[in-house]
Amino acid sequence: MVAGALPGAMPPLIGWAAASGTLSLEAWVLYVLLFLWQFPHFTAIAWMHREDYAKAGYVVLPNGPQIGRFVSWQALVPSLTLMPVSAAAAVLAGASLLGVGAVCVLTAAFILYSVRLAFRKSNVAARRLLTASIIYLPVTYLLLMLVRF
Repeated sequence: MVAGALPGAMPPLIGWAAASGTLSLEAWVLYVLLFLWQFPHFTAIAWMHREDYAKAGYVVLPNGPQIGRFVSWQALVPSLTLMPVSAAAAVLAGASLLGVGAVCVLTAAFILYSVRLAFRKSNVAARRLLTASIIYLPVTYLLLMLVRF
């Protein structure tokens, strides 16, 4: 998963470098935000389609009893780490206190869905986390562009 997440998070770096000619702290914070977001997003997909992946011979999640612990860690740890990273992104974007709060509330909601998958390990929880992840990332980036309110 890490092997794909490293290059998968590069679009903000590429765009920042193309637009500014440099890679600043803000660019790296956006990179880390996208990097961390990928783990719960992909974990939700992997959980929902674990049987299909197994039938096709792809090892996406561990087999046996360790699958539950792996899914919990992959959903929770990166999601929890998103809180300080997203708050830092808002501060670096020049956000007002309200803007930082809005980004943190959105991140807290995303964390809630990650927690639900970590503890329930159901397709319903995975589908809800996937939906939340699809909403979270573009709305967070949009907020980061508009946080000076």
